[in-house]
Amino acid sequence: MRIRIAAALSAVAATALLLSGCAGAGSPSASPTPSASSSCLLDAKPGKASDAVTLEGEGKDLKVTVPSAADVDKATAVERTVVKKGDGKDVKPGDLVSVQYRIVNAADSAVLDSSSRGSDDQIPVLLDPQQQSLFVAALECQPLGSAVVAAIPGKMFGDGGKSVVVYAQATKKLSTVADGTAVAPVDGMPAVKLAKDGAPEITIPKADPPTETKISLLKQGDGATVASGDYVIVQYRGVTWADGKEFDSSWKRGTPAQFQTTGVVTGFKKALEGQKVGSQVLAVIPPADGYGAQAQGSIPANSTLVFVVDILGTVPAAPTQ
Repeated sequence: MRIRIAAALSAVAATALLLSGCAGAGSPSASPTPSASSSCLLDAKPGKASDAVTLEGEGKDLKVTVPSAADVDKATAVERTVVKKGDGKDVKPGDLVSVQYRIVNAADSAVLDSSSRGSDDQIPVLLDPQQQSLFVAALECQPLGSAVVAAIPGKMFGDGGKSVVVYAQATKKLSTVADGTAVAPVDGMPAVKLAKDGAPEITIPKADPPTETKISLLKQGDGATVASGDYVIVQYRGVTWADGKEFDSSWKRGTPAQFQTTGVVTGFKKALEGQKVGSQVLAVIPPADGYGAQAQGSIPANSTLVFVVDILGTVPAAPTQ
């Protein structure tokens, strides 16, 4: 399965350029994500621009102001000032964390995006260098609980890029395994057994595949509900009904994946939308809701697909600027 995501932050769509050359290429069969690593990719240092930014208020009332003296455009690299040192373990690329943040235009301090659309002014963020490099640059290699200000000159986003300032605080490390309550399996569906790390083993029944998409819960979560167009963070494994062979797995890559519900095949979309964070979903997707008569990578034409998906987080799409 080939999963792609548009940049979650429309105002800073080119964030991957920040860490260009620092992170390895991702799997060709999914959105690229890093293997968990303790090494810093950028380890930005404080500078005149980041030191000059002021913060007022807290929570949803937090205001980030960039004085003209900061002159972020003239910064030669990403600058990062730690305004509060946390006491947790260091945050690293590949982590899934809950984040409070504000992203503002360095020219006028106008808010471009914020975590205020999330629950309790928090949004789950997968620190993926290819898709969320802005947050990687801000949060990596600082203890959990640290609050930072990052000043990012426009040149880091490529030609015509606009300078931005990011306030971010990673408040909690989130589970990378569905933690909902176990639900009794449904007769006729594939059998699922979980390894110690939570990775699913899928056994296909000796029967003809269904002609309509079938979805059942293996675990019932109690978190936020996934809405259409949300960006979801998941662990998943996919196999074909015909032979049980794996064709894609976030578990194999060693880190969750993230994508928009409207950017995947119809059956996968049906498996996600309306479900709660913390749930584990089993989906059997016939060709009509999958890839139809078209072969897709290692997936033969007219394949029925079977997925086990752990829903770890969901993020409403950022408002259009």
